[in-house]
Amino acid sequence: MSSLLIRNIKNLVQAETTPRPVVKGAAMQELPQVENAFLLIENDRIAAFGPMEKCPERADSVVDATDRMVFPSWCDSHTHIVFAASREEEFVDRIRGLSYEEIAERGGGILNSARRLQQTSEDALFESARQRLEEVVGFGTGAIEIKSGYGLTIESELKMLRVIRRLKAVSPIPIKATFLGAHAIPMEYKQRRQEYVDLVVQKMLPQVAAEGLADYCDVFCDRGFFTVEETERILQAGWMYGLKPKIHANELDYSGGVQVGVANHAISVDHLEYTGDAEIEALKSGHTLPTLLPACAFFLGIPYGPARKMIDAGLPVVLASDYNPGSAPIGRMAFIVALACIKMKMLPEEAINAATINGARAMEQEAEYGSIAIGKKANVFITRPIPSIAHIPYAFGLDPVETVIVNGNIWHKPAPPLV
Repeated sequence: MSSLLIRNIKNLVQAETTPRPVVKGAAMQELPQVENAFLLIENDRIAAFGPMEKCPERADSVVDATDRMVFPSWCDSHTHIVFAASREEEFVDRIRGLSYEEIAERGGGILNSARRLQQTSEDALFESARQRLEEVVGFGTGAIEIKSGYGLTIESELKMLRVIRRLKAVSPIPIKATFLGAHAIPMEYKQRRQEYVDLVVQKMLPQVAAEGLADYCDVFCDRGFFTVEETERILQAGWMYGLKPKIHANELDYSGGVQVGVANHAISVDHLEYTGDAEIEALKSGHTLPTLLPACAFFLGIPYGPARKMIDAGLPVVLASDYNPGSAPIGRMAFIVALACIKMKMLPEEAINAATINGARAMEQEAEYGSIAIGKKANVFITRPIPSIAHIPYAFGLDPVETVIVNGNIWHKPAPPLV
């Protein structure tokens, strides 16, 4: 058995003696901490923690964390990190005044990524996604979800999901895979969209399930994308194949996506830039988690989700990066926490709960990740010297992560291969 001891921790953050599966409403302001603390890791698990006066004397490895804080790693429950190329030309189009929907109508956006991905080999997709995965681990992410959705053909959707399966095999952190064949209607199906929904339900889903390629089934239920009726059909078909629902909903309008997600027992409904009283009441009636993606609102210049209203209504808000080439080209969760505080008026404690334990719950990983508790996986990070928790969102341009620990070991980014 190997052991790692972190000593003299200024604040051990999200340290729980009785682990919570999820944090809701007013309780999101509560962030359990131990000051002047130690953390003992044995093999890949948290073995003990507490005040320094109870610190063990020995361990195989010792790290001094004077003036530093220790956090559980971020749990990023919504990403699209398997893609073929960036889309900065559309970024310039938006500067010139085109909207996200106008770009999509011209064949840009998701359809642009789909064309490029269809022309890119599985090996090339794997290598670029592996590099993005290493990037976000270095930023402190310790559990992640990755979606397909840039394929939009049977062959390319399966290609994406096989890339995700390959990533799972080499990843130092757990990955949940989501099938998002219903991300957009391909141009060739614009006048026969029912045929594309049939393709997703009758061809794609059975093949995805037969190969065991996904944990979840997602649909982009919004204006200009998939209707409530189409969404429900796809989600119910996903359930038949053992794929639990997740939803892209209400990014562009009040689409009914929240309600159809709750009605179909979705694990989460994500985006929610357009959320009113009806959507909040629907969320209160079930166990579906509202996941907010502030980097998308920041990058596209659209409204931010009403986090304050959701929390005040007693809901368990989740934060995720939405890392993708078109609307959120960032995987640094500390910046997502900062945006939540600056733009959505979440308190730092609320934002950290949303990006750790609630993010873990949105991937059904809360028993293993999302907080520091005895027996949980030892995925944590040590900050640089910082004066307070609020300094993380306050100093939004800085990366607060100094040392990443994954599965009980100090993580070093792999060296690039020799050419």
